[in-house]
Amino acid sequence: MPLIVMCGYPCSGKTRRAEELKVCFEQNTDRKVHIVGDAALGVEKNTVYADSQKEKNVRASLKAEVERKVNKGDIVILDSLNYIKGYRYELFCLIKHAQTPQCLVYCLTSDEVSTTWNTNRDAAEQYTQEIFDALVLRFEAPDSRNRWDSPLFTILKDDTIPFEDISDALFKRKAPPPNQSTQSQPLSSSNFLYELDKITQEVLMAICNAQKTSVPGDLVPVPGATEKISF
Repeated sequence: MPLIVMCGYPCSGKTRRAEELKVCFEQNTDRKVHIVGDAALGVEKNTVYADSQKEKNVRASLKAEVERKVNKGDIVILDSLNYIKGYRYELFCLIKHAQTPQCLVYCLTSDEVSTTWNTNRDAAEQYTQEIFDALVLRFEAPDSRNRWDSPLFTILKDDTIPFEDISDALFKRKAPPPNQSTQSQPLSSSNFLYELDKITQEVLMAICNAQKTSVPGDLVPVPGATEKISF
């Protein structure tokens, strides 16, 4: 049910932290944990992040996969850059509609550390320096004052994951209230047909009784109406 949104520079340890969280929750709870991320989609990052339309399509696919997996019992971890403030707001709106809590885990590293970790990867998994620099430049850091970035857990490279705090944020907090505009309103009350039939019968009875005594031109009151009808 709850959603954990990972966030950070490229090669900042997000996937490692997501796996650590998955193990912690599986060991300490009876809930299933789903990790949704670029790897599951088979994303070729240098190709995708060099093309804004391809990147937009990937974000849409990740969001759709999160929406499919969010339910009442499981935990979903979104393991991606999630570096755009507007995209994090879209995820916040999604969980409001699903009426489930969320939290943001920010893997905070310097660009020097992330660069080193990037170069230590296998060549096929590395970001090119041009793409890496562009993503760092475009990165919009989370801010706990924003409701879509809260509660925010900032984790440095040598920190231990604050599992208890994250667990409390997900299971001891109420879900954000849904917007009225996103809620389906009932078309009618449960006794709508009964009330409709009752009012119809009252109107028909009033008209039938008036026909017995009225002459053409008389004004006849109708139950529930302010105006009268004329024969």
